[in-house]
Amino acid sequence: MSATESTPPGSHADEPHSDAIASRLNWLRAGVLGANDGIVSVAAIVVGVAGATSAFFPIVTAGMAGLVGGAISMALGEYVSVSSQRDSERALIAKERAELRDMPEQELDELTGLLAARGLSDATARQVAVELTAHDPVAAHLSLELNIDEEQVANPWHAALASAIAFTVGAILPMLAVLLPPAEWRIPVTFVSVLLALALTGALGARLGGSPLLRPTIRVVVGGALALAATFAIGSLLGTTIA
Repeated sequence: MSATESTPPGSHADEPHSDAIASRLNWLRAGVLGANDGIVSVAAIVVGVAGATSAFFPIVTAGMAGLVGGAISMALGEYVSVSSQRDSERALIAKERAELRDMPEQELDELTGLLAARGLSDATARQVAVELTAHDPVAAHLSLELNIDEEQVANPWHAALASAIAFTVGAILPMLAVLLPPAEWRIPVTFVSVLLALALTGALGARLGGSPLLRPTIRVVVGGALALAATFAIGSLLGTTIA
């Protein structure tokens, strides 16, 4: 009996690209969240400053500072997080290689047990374990024991760049919304455009996560509206006080 014939329905063997698809969806969700952070963070800054002053250059300066600082902060945080994950995964991969080299029989028994725990009979589990070990023992153990794909270990530089780009893309919207209209329209245009964008990112994030659209969308929009209202109120108060 071959490994393909003995693998139960619904296993990873039936969907060879399921891990890759899940990884791409995770990247998409991270991109949506990064864009959402850019929208809210920079919108809150520019609306707060616009509440304090109608002067063009203070708003531009504050918005650009928020955009650049936020993008760098997001990239740095993502780099550190993914680097830690990558180091941990590489250590586990090295440990698994050493165990396979030093005690192959025990590792074969362990693989057999993992397969039996998934519903295979002892005899079938042993046969499948032998065939997987003959083909690629490291990949078999990493997948079944640790749920790691050696070829998909995350790259921290890619993650950092993607995070910075997502934040920047999101931040561009409130910058344009507050700078392009006439002074008297800046705040309402920014509020409307930002809330619409948040509704879109909230719905998209929910769709990618496989959850109902309404509640996550409302949650994101309400949170963004509260942030804008709070910073505008503070900016207006400070502007009045200073004046």
